[in-house]
Amino acid sequence: DAVFHPRAISDPMVHAQEGWHLELENVEDPLTYKGVVYNEMKGVYSSPDSLLQREAQQSIFPDNAYGVDSGGDPVDIPNLSFEQFAEFHAKFYHPANSRIFFAGDDDVAERLEIMAEYLGDFEASPESKPGSAIEWQKKRYEEPVKVRHPYPVSDKGADGQPDTHLMQVNWLMNDRPITPKEEITSTVLDHLLMGTTSSILRKTLMESGLGDAITGGGLANELMQGTFSVGLKGVKPENVDTVENLVVDTLKKVVEEGFTEDAIAASMNTIEFDMREFNTGSFPKGLSLMLGSMREWVYDRNPTDALKFEEPLAELKESIAQDGSKVFQDMAKEFLLDNSHRTTVEMFPSTTLEQEQLTEEKDRLAKIKESLNEEDLQSIIDTTAELKKLQAAEDSPDARATIPSLDLADLRREVTEYPIDVTENEADTGVTVVRHELGSTSGITYAKLAVDVSDVSLEDVALLPLFTRIMMETGAGEYDSVALSRKIGTHTGGVSVSSMISGVVKEGSTAGVVGEGENFVTKILISGKSTSDKTEELFSIFDLILRDANLDSQAKIIEMLRESKSRGESTVQGSGHAVANSRIRSRYSVLGYINEKMSGISSLDTVKALLDQAENDFPALLARLENIRSTILNKSTCRDGMILDITGDAAVFEKIQPSVEKFLGDLPGDSNAEQLQNFYSEPHPWAIQAKEEMATEAPIVDEGFVVPTQVSYVGKGGRLYSKGEAVSGSTSVISRFLGTGYMWDNVRVMGGAYGGFAQFSKDGIFSFLSYRDPNLADTIDVYDGASKALLASASDLENDPDALATAIIGAIGDMDGALGPDQKGSVQFSRWLARETPEQRQKFRDEILSTKPSDFKDFAERLQALKDPSSAVVSSKSAFEDAEKAGKSFTLTDIM
Repeated sequence: DAVFHPRAISDPMVHAQEGWHLELENVEDPLTYKGVVYNEMKGVYSSPDSLLQREAQQSIFPDNAYGVDSGGDPVDIPNLSFEQFAEFHAKFYHPANSRIFFAGDDDVAERLEIMAEYLGDFEASPESKPGSAIEWQKKRYEEPVKVRHPYPVSDKGADGQPDTHLMQVNWLMNDRPITPKEEITSTVLDHLLMGTTSSILRKTLMESGLGDAITGGGLANELMQGTFSVGLKGVKPENVDTVENLVVDTLKKVVEEGFTEDAIAASMNTIEFDMREFNTGSFPKGLSLMLGSMREWVYDRNPTDALKFEEPLAELKESIAQDGSKVFQDMAKEFLLDNSHRTTVEMFPSTTLEQEQLTEEKDRLAKIKESLNEEDLQSIIDTTAELKKLQAAEDSPDARATIPSLDLADLRREVTEYPIDVTENEADTGVTVVRHELGSTSGITYAKLAVDVSDVSLEDVALLPLFTRIMMETGAGEYDSVALSRKIGTHTGGVSVSSMISGVVKEGSTAGVVGEGENFVTKILISGKSTSDKTEELFSIFDLILRDANLDSQAKIIEMLRESKSRGESTVQGSGHAVANSRIRSRYSVLGYINEKMSGISSLDTVKALLDQAENDFPALLARLENIRSTILNKSTCRDGMILDITGDAAVFEKIQPSVEKFLGDLPGDSNAEQLQNFYSEPHPWAIQAKEEMATEAPIVDEGFVVPTQVSYVGKGGRLYSKGEAVSGSTSVISRFLGTGYMWDNVRVMGGAYGGFAQFSKDGIFSFLSYRDPNLADTIDVYDGASKALLASASDLENDPDALATAIIGAIGDMDGALGPDQKGSVQFSRWLARETPEQRQKFRDEILSTKPSDFKDFAERLQALKDPSSAVVSSKSAFEDAEKAGKSFTLTDIM
């Protein structure tokens, strides 16, 4: 019914709410546009990256449906009437134009009977399928086309850094159906060109120094016709043509010289490993199969062809065996180099664009209002009032009953535990080994080496994201960056390095009680996977990058820092809600403060300072990096902080044991290592200094971060539970209830934001967040009204057990997602590392399942008495000025 009979096609108010509508509460007020999708797309097109991708796609598809803005241009969205919308749905959302997919072990005949009964109600619709056919875009450009378009930036004044350009070269790869062999060849070619930091096209562009970060992801093959796009952001205007020429010249080199055997072997192994593993993580495999099959099926091709790879892979291997690199050179020549259906899109900065867009919308609405008579205006006022009334109304029990749902009795009451076996000081090596033996991992070893970093100074903690990236991208030992990447690609299914900070249960503390937040473990994690016969190679790579990563690589480090700066700015502009949440948490929690230093908005300042140091005083930065490595590999203590975590099946463990023994013996450090402090009983060394810093570096104030944008990301929160107070599992139910109920209704439905969230963590910190929000001050008012609404809900739930059950089921659903074999091992490893017991987990789940209306009342009263709350908001200068007029003041910082 959600697809074929939605309310949206019979109720104009749904179109008004979710799409767009004119809003007016009083005759003297200005008209405004409201609507969820309208505001979502305003947010999308506040991002320079999104604007670039839109221009790129429209430039290479001038004649077919792919050149149309599928999300909607905010300037044009108000031209869509309810009647047009309903007519479009009636034509295309019909069974005659549908593809129906089942996955599961239920009875096939019963499926077909249900489907036949449902579909039997529909008449034939001969126009539906032909009308939705995608026409082939012909390669019709005889010469490459250039496109220029502005993107919004803030006016930095005469002393500010000059704004740079974004550019991207784009090809329409094919205007005919391609064979399964060509499909897999293009995937491998894309990996050879762009798949890793050492792939030739990506590497050449980044090392050129012509820009800060890559744009375009290379091959995109989810549409009927493949495209290939690549470029740079952070380009000086005089270098735009140089970047384009560099892209073309690099492809010429590829066509003329081809790829080396080891490059091909690494890319082939990487692609084949992924296809054979088919690890969808927490995403259901059935849905992955469905989405994969749709790539062919929606174009009336065989749906299973998209899922089969053995035959085309064998054909490609045969071509490589006969002619080496030729198959890739030929494809690069035909689809890219000799292909004149190419565009170059250049995005140039405009300090006036944001204001121009605001003025254009204001003027357009003023003209509309001028053209309306009193009766028309009253009609809009009446419709606005009616919509708000409908938005505020609860769904009736009869309406809710139409949605299929589980019952509480359907839920598993027990926490799912995964196998774990811990051996401390294995074979007298001083290293702890944690094993997770599963029924089957298809012959694959999943491994992590955790290395303690607690002796690194807090001052250098902000360098850890750079340090872990260097371990992967600058080469190690005798291997340069290219050779290391190829070694990883040839022998493994992938290796990565990350930093981890995990809060732990303090010894002697009561489960679920908020502590000081001073007990945590800090590690660098080297993670990887391989087939069991290649595990020795996997471990040798772990050892190599741990000991011998090339830290003395100034050009590469500058390149990384420029890219990090560019990514960080994009994150603030596109994911401001996450930035706001991190900032709020940094004011109330030691862990929150440290995490924010490493990856929050303050890390942008760190990256800028590091970039300056890398460019102007590299020896000083190199000394800091070398000190980090010598500290974590301190011979006398490092093995005590090392943990090897392995997930596999019985056959895998038997086969890899000699490799495990060799790896443990070869690791740096003394086997009779001195013991590190006990992090489960003593405060972490970073905690004391972090607490001192927080008073000046993370004061509890309302902060605003100014970026060029047409929407806001509004956060407000604080500490809901103090030290010594017990946090019940019911808090998971209630915070979710707030997010999917009150926040959905008030921030999204009535406020028009694309998303609204209520987040609570076991450390006692709560936050409200909005995403792509047209409001700022009004949203904070919504947050301030939450406690009163929750008190009312607590009373209502006394007489509505179904609603309470739905809330509980949702919270359990968040906990019980499907996991891949590597995730099962990771989950159990994290539980063990935190010293969280099965009994504590079960207690928390039991508290969720037994949540009562009185728990909602208690939570609401806490929310009402929230001590020292504060806000963090990402928005535009004009939005903050409007908020100031509404009585909401912020300490402002310009980000971009």
